[in-house]
Amino acid sequence: MASETQAGQDGGAALPLPPMKWDAWGDPALAKPLPEDIKGLLAAALGVSADAAAAPLAAEDVRLRPSTLAAEDVAALAAVVGAAHLSTADADRLPRAGGKSTPDLLRRRSRQPQDAPDAVLLPGSEEEIAAVLAVCAERRIAVVPFGGGTSVVGGLDPVRGSFTAVVSLDLRRLDALHALDEVSGEAVLGAGLTGPRAEELLAERGWELGHYPQSFRYATVGGFAATRSSGQDSAGHGRFDEMVRGLRVVTPAGVLDLGRAPASAAGPDLRELFLGSEGVFGVITRVRVRIHPLPAAKVHEAWSFPDFATGAAALRAVEQQGTGPTVIRLSDEAETAVNLAMTEKIGGTQVTGGCLAVTVFEGTKEQAEARHERTRAVMLAAGGTSLGADPAVGWEHGRFSAPYLRDALLDSGALCETLETATDWANLDRLRTAVTAALQGGLGANSLVLCHISHVYPTGASLYFTVVGAQQGDPIAQWDAAKRAACDAIMANGGTITHHHAVGADHRPWMEQEIGGLGVKILRAVKDAVDPVGILNPGKLIP
Repeated sequence: MASETQAGQDGGAALPLPPMKWDAWGDPALAKPLPEDIKGLLAAALGVSADAAAAPLAAEDVRLRPSTLAAEDVAALAAVVGAAHLSTADADRLPRAGGKSTPDLLRRRSRQPQDAPDAVLLPGSEEEIAAVLAVCAERRIAVVPFGGGTSVVGGLDPVRGSFTAVVSLDLRRLDALHALDEVSGEAVLGAGLTGPRAEELLAERGWELGHYPQSFRYATVGGFAATRSSGQDSAGHGRFDEMVRGLRVVTPAGVLDLGRAPASAAGPDLRELFLGSEGVFGVITRVRVRIHPLPAAKVHEAWSFPDFATGAAALRAVEQQGTGPTVIRLSDEAETAVNLAMTEKIGGTQVTGGCLAVTVFEGTKEQAEARHERTRAVMLAAGGTSLGADPAVGWEHGRFSAPYLRDALLDSGALCETLETATDWANLDRLRTAVTAALQGGLGANSLVLCHISHVYPTGASLYFTVVGAQQGDPIAQWDAAKRAACDAIMANGGTITHHHAVGADHRPWMEQEIGGLGVKILRAVKDAVDPVGILNPGKLIP
């Protein structure tokens, strides 16, 4: 790579690298070529030839802008974390240069000079984090907390703003299970624990957190809290913010230890200021969470509905009657059709259209079977046709793999990205129609817009959109225009700007519409109180 390194390091990686490939999602060993059926669909629907993929860019050919961190700044930070836990090498800066959105990955593939943090630090304790923040505040160095690197909304953009430099604060060393209270059903987890490692440590004692977002394999406990993550088992276990019982947060102004009891009337709940704060207010170091015993049994069943409206009404009835599925999801006609393009039969049943729903039930054998039977009765009464267990088992088996398909589509000249929102049940169809039209208008007639309900509540549901189109001109500008149109449609039609992807830099322009001018002033006042110099993750969350 072209830029020079500092602190006497060569261009090779000096630190443990993030687990994901620098220019793609996840583990390269798990990436797969496009299935022939999908290649045919691309050619027929989008005019994209999957066989004309451009040659990938080697990491050594990426040009990073040189580090602006002064030698005395490097020395001051190394004195805190140790020289072995600080690097200005390009090989360490590049994997932390952003998240994993489609624009992030397209930028990684560019031969133009790219932004990256000026250094990477791996603190090993809260005391070191506090000392790093003090050094950075004094020397006007911005700090971007880094967990698993899975942000898809620009939450990890290395924004310098008015600061002299920006560093990435990689929290991977904060990876302990600090405490497990089997009487209360709570555990204290280090913010740097990945989802799989947290589950592994809990499982050794017979417990489970049960939080499974699509980013599960790589995202961290701290990231779950900082983004208000919502896992795919949310129908049974709730969103991550509902699991959180306490937080420890290091801010430039001091350390906060929040959450003294399961519930309290001692004024506003300050945990809420840091859940979803995206590292803008402080660095989350420990999270106390609600856990539950490992399930003894699991039951699966998939369903077909004649149309999305019928399926949505069924999911609403299930949720409002409280029949107890751990997972419940519904794909619209377009998403179901794409799934069917890869599979002629689902669970031994020939399916030619309609909408596919998935349900999963967990608990003791008696609990799982009882919840399954109650839900089954509602789904049948609402017009569903059972497809048996196989499609739901298949979905569960591959539920973390969709981003690999996105990477293969990008390689093939297609533009593929996702966005999500949520609204009340009464407004669901209006919002889905408006966002679909905005995306199709932004990307043209030869685009596919797929949608599914991924999370349900008694009063409403989330809508998760996947968009595939042909890359035209500058694909980053192309997606930016479509995303802006979709976000405008969300705000004009009663949706939230984000249900579980967080705000980051990408959704920041719509935050004032989301919370109002006074709401923005409140966030700014909190920022001034806990981070008076403003070093923490500039350019995110607060307009």
